[in-house]
Amino acid sequence: MSLTLEEIQNFKGKYPKQLWTLFTVEMWERFCFYGMRGVLTIFMVDQLGLLEDKANLQYGAIQAFIYAFTFIGGIFADKILGFKKSLVFGGLIMTVGNLIIAFSPHDFFYFGITCSIIGTGFFKPNISSMVGELYKEDDPRRDAGYGLFYAGINIGGLLGGALCVYLGKYHSWSWCFLAAAIVMLLGLITFFATKKSLGPIGDSPLQVLPQSKRTLREVLVYIGALLSMPLIFIMVKNTDYTDYFMYLIGIAAVGYFIVETLKQTTPYQKKLVAAFIFIFMYFLFNSIYEQSGGSLSLFAKDNLVHNLLGFGMDPNIINNSANSFFIILFSPLIGLAWVALNKKKLEPNTINKFGIGFLFLAGGFFLFYSLRYFAGADGKSSLNLFTFTWLVITFGELCLGPIGMSIITKLSPKKMFGMMMGLWFLASAFGQFAAGKIGASLSEANTGNTNMSKLIAYTDGYKTLGIYALIAGVVLILLSSFIRKLMQEVK
Repeated sequence: MSLTLEEIQNFKGKYPKQLWTLFTVEMWERFCFYGMRGVLTIFMVDQLGLLEDKANLQYGAIQAFIYAFTFIGGIFADKILGFKKSLVFGGLIMTVGNLIIAFSPHDFFYFGITCSIIGTGFFKPNISSMVGELYKEDDPRRDAGYGLFYAGINIGGLLGGALCVYLGKYHSWSWCFLAAAIVMLLGLITFFATKKSLGPIGDSPLQVLPQSKRTLREVLVYIGALLSMPLIFIMVKNTDYTDYFMYLIGIAAVGYFIVETLKQTTPYQKKLVAAFIFIFMYFLFNSIYEQSGGSLSLFAKDNLVHNLLGFGMDPNIINNSANSFFIILFSPLIGLAWVALNKKKLEPNTINKFGIGFLFLAGGFFLFYSLRYFAGADGKSSLNLFTFTWLVITFGELCLGPIGMSIITKLSPKKMFGMMMGLWFLASAFGQFAAGKIGASLSEANTGNTNMSKLIAYTDGYKTLGIYALIAGVVLILLSSFIRKLMQEVK
């Protein structure tokens, strides 16, 4: 017999048992995603022959489309499919996409990437929304639940980030993408085996309609998604089209948000404005942070020694997995630190945590700049300092990432969960889009053809990004009291 929503939400202890299912499914999906993300620019430069500026733009376009489609997928899940069916459809398309690339990486790369874009769009926002529905609106355990869910994301990111780079660079690119397909399939099998425990969570919102009408609408969504693939394929290959698409979807998304917000009561309107401020700051954070898969991936490839604390280590594996490793290691400690500060009534509020996150991000990019002072004549710098820099940036992300999804669901009415989570990921899409543009500008600033000229050009850019992060952090902290008033009783 299926559980009721009330039975699920009245759980004992710290976490609902269903969270472990969603944790595992998300872990395998993130293995697939981060594994793919970490090899994109390397593969495009070394295997497809793209110049670095073009590869950065291509990376930004692919990542932007992936996150932009989470907004679209969130709306279709809210209005027609429900979270469960949307997740399954997205997971299947992602699996097929990676299998297509694995079959012939050089010939079918863009075909497979197109599938990954559609698949992630239908998968990603919905599993995050289901985590939110496991809790009653006023349940103080929600933050802890999202913290655990965030750990699942990073375990997947650590495994995928290291293994896919290793398989691709040292064995076979087909094995790299095949590994991503296999683990995505594992995630789907896990979901099918345990989805009954979710009860009504994630069911279609059209349950009141006759089965035939509901099925027709669902099928039309699936067909529409598949028919959009040729258009996405064209836009991903030609990044000029990406610009037009992103500006269009940005205007449409903000317009849709305004329309939906105006339908709410005044208290919820204020909360949604606060949510939008968090979403905008998340965009700024990602514009800087997401150099990891673009320019920093190319920087790691050419400008770092293969030596970490005396051991041989590929810098790209460090670049792609150090962040996830440090999050897993330090996330519980940061959580305990917040609890200890709370007991002394010293815990920063959510807005100040966001601001502190930006200050750590600024410190990290100033450290990336300092790598120029540790380089040899060959333009290769210290992998030890590079790794430590990721630790600093990770502390920044831990002030922002785990509470971001939680605060959006706290500030949003339940019927807008899917759309607001989609808007959160759309902010990441625009961050990725901007990060690709920034990465391309760093490559264009390198007017020489040596590792040293590349080191100077890239580190100059990282210093500028550090200054922007510093300004954003200070502004957020100064606006703290104003934003708290908008949030009302939400903590």
